[in-house]
Amino acid sequence: MKQHKNQIEVSKPEQIAALFTDAWMKRDADMLASLFTEDAEFVNVVGLWWHNRDDIKEAHAYGFNKIFGESDLVLRESRVKYLSDDIAVVYARMRLKNQTPNGEVNTPSLRQNIFTFVVQKMESSWKCVSAHNTDIIPGAETNIIDEEGNFSSVNYRK
Repeated sequence: MKQHKNQIEVSKPEQIAALFTDAWMKRDADMLASLFTEDAEFVNVVGLWWHNRDDIKEAHAYGFNKIFGESDLVLRESRVKYLSDDIAVVYARMRLKNQTPNGEVNTPSLRQNIFTFVVQKMESSWKCVSAHNTDIIPGAETNIIDEEGNFSSVNYRK
């Protein structure tokens, strides 16, 4: 992996998850966005959907400023599934702590998530063309919305 000004050369797909984590910990939205193609897609844990690198950068800059300024993101595990010589899916299990308190939540608990990065080799470097972040909800199988519109995660086996 080589780093040039505003450009990171990624030699292996699995480096995307590690570099994403590194950019997060540096609160560097430019570095994070540089991992993505110009027309990349990104869906976050609540379904917000960004359609290009600039929007991904702007969303993460806002997040670093308002929501995740003191957060700690750790890459726990990653796996790569090659679809071809130049396209791969990178699955990354991560852990997040120290999210900014909000409302009645003074000390947000640990969150665990799984990122899915679809990456493509462009010339000599891998770039992310699509990413999706999913929270892991311990003990839950799916989500449900009640008659009043309240959202909750549920387990049908209990």
